[in-house]
Amino acid sequence: MKNFTNQVVRFLKDESGPTAVEYAIMLALIVIVCIGTITTVGNNARTRFQTIATTLR
Repeated sequence: MKNFTNQVVRFLKDESGPTAVEYAIMLALIVIVCIGTITTVGNNARTRFQTIATTLR
């Protein structure tokens, strides 16, 4: 029983869990920013190409 209690205490004191959660949150935010940036650049490029295509007609 003492071994189990020691394992529980060690688990609660372990800081690698919150660190992994923090990294996951940072990764999610980076992915969201990348998707937003790529979408914006894609829309701007599409608009530019449509303007060029209309001008060349």
